[in-house]
Amino acid sequence: MQKRRYSMYRKHLRIATIEGVPSTIFSTLLGGPFLTGFLLYLGATSSQIGFVIALTTLVNVAQVIIAFLLQRLNTRKWVLVLFTILQRVLWGATGLVPFLFDRSIWVNWFIILYIAAFLCNAVIGVVWASLIGDIVPGRLRGRYFGIRNTILNALGSLTLFVGGMLLDAVPGGQGFLLLYIIVWTCAVINIGVILFYPDAPFERSTETKFVPMLRQPLYDGPFIKASLFLAVWLLMQTLVVPLYSYVMLEVLKVSYSVTTLMTVVQTMFMMLGFYFWGNLNARFSNKTLLYWTLPFIAVACMAWGLLAFVPVVVGLLIIHMLLGIGIGGFNQLSFNFIIGDTPKNARPMFIAVYSGITGLASFIGPLVGGRIFEWMKPMPFWVQAYGFQMLVGVLLILLAVTAGRQVLKAPAAVPIQQYREMEA
Repeated sequence: MQKRRYSMYRKHLRIATIEGVPSTIFSTLLGGPFLTGFLLYLGATSSQIGFVIALTTLVNVAQVIIAFLLQRLNTRKWVLVLFTILQRVLWGATGLVPFLFDRSIWVNWFIILYIAAFLCNAVIGVVWASLIGDIVPGRLRGRYFGIRNTILNALGSLTLFVGGMLLDAVPGGQGFLLLYIIVWTCAVINIGVILFYPDAPFERSTETKFVPMLRQPLYDGPFIKASLFLAVWLLMQTLVVPLYSYVMLEVLKVSYSVTTLMTVVQTMFMMLGFYFWGNLNARFSNKTLLYWTLPFIAVACMAWGLLAFVPVVVGLLIIHMLLGIGIGGFNQLSFNFIIGDTPKNARPMFIAVYSGITGLASFIGPLVGGRIFEWMKPMPFWVQAYGFQMLVGVLLILLAVTAGRQVLKAPAAVPIQQYREMEA
């Protein structure tokens, strides 16, 4: 019986990994530098690009309502399947904008389809995190997600490299048309594979009313303090990090190949980070390791100042290496935090509250950042190229060593088991 249970776990973990392959290609070709490049092709300004980037997190505020409604469902799998289909179709449909509408309203229609797609993605976020938290045994989460993320980010790196080469070889609308053909192919495969997900038993919350259910995460002191701190961190981080591609393409005037190469480098170092942080997660708590990732992100912002002394490509390489290690650990450990350090029967609402708080902050950040880059256009070149990024990096370091140390860092970085016993 135990052997059969292990075989079942392996099968489910294999499905979750395989499903990530077409999903990674799909999202890579529609995000990052390709999203920025496509918006520039449509005629978007830096403010509009910041707004579009920010939209993906703003809609996460709706996850609080989604988490409440999820408690009334008998199945999570088919909700996941339905909204995955809707999300893939709507996001993929952004590629039809130049064919269906007048040039003057291209950006407007892109934003409408994008909002609809990521409203569906808000549902997927709660359901998938809740489901995968039950599929992956707790003792394997750190290692499994480290391996899964490493595999998928290796694929993402290859996709970025090939996509960048394709856009340089076939510039303009024709190049983006070829990317969207690949996108639609991967969307169909992704929908097919996700049908094989297991419908794991769902342990519902003991609360049945919305306000008491919402009160659980809001009254959990360590959880809400960590969430509020991470929201402030993300607000400051997203002033500049999501706009790295904009700075490279529009301010520094580097090519698509170089821009995507930098994203490939970042992804490769994210892969190293996944392995590194995943192994450490077996010894130290999620919150302690989250604290250790913060300096990497802050120094990655400060490293833009290197552009004043070294060749642009060398400086960008160093920036993206540091960012990859930091962001890889931050994303993995914040996910492990919300599915591993929260009660199982109330997990959807904890996920939703965390996503709502951090999502609102991550919406404001790129929006304000995009506006600031517009204000800086009449200023000296160095202010846009690296001055603003350096300032944000310094502020992040100060935030990490003050509030971050108090909220996230466990005393003396004690081993995870001892730390959890202390918290209990």
